[in-house]
Amino acid sequence: MANFTHFNSEGRAKMVDVSDKPETVRTAIARSSITVNQEIYEKITENRMKKGDVLSVAQVAGVMAAKKTWEIIPMCHPIPLTGVDITFSWDTENNDYTLDIIASVKTKGNTGVEMEALTAASVCALTVYDMCKAVDKGMVIGQTYLAEKTGGKNGDFKREEKL
Repeated sequence: MANFTHFNSEGRAKMVDVSDKPETVRTAIARSSITVNQEIYEKITENRMKKGDVLSVAQVAGVMAAKKTWEIIPMCHPIPLTGVDITFSWDTENNDYTLDIIASVKTKGNTGVEMEALTAASVCALTVYDMCKAVDKGMVIGQTYLAEKTGGKNGDFKREEKL
């Protein structure tokens, strides 16, 4: 088990000790999406949803989620994030109303921020669902994935194509 850093001497999961890893600038970008019906799309874009400004609330929820990732993913380290940005864009082709979500996270530390970016993107989509479910519960949260990351001993990663 000595080669497996995520297991202790009893073969059980443990939080990895990253104290000997060098501090570097690390970034991660994750994407998610949620497809809604035309009524929800219009209410969001015209700011007519009864619960308030959906995208502003989702953006704040995503930032908060990134900051608290270590509290909900058991083996994640608490990381001092230096930046979190959430952006949205609509894809409305073929009467399909899909909100694309991009979460960008940055730190200077000794472990990566992939999980923080993925958590932020996921929570944004979930927040949109929560704020709009009274209008239609048929919304579909799309694939959530790591689009790219930089820094760390494993080097950079960039997904070549959108899923």
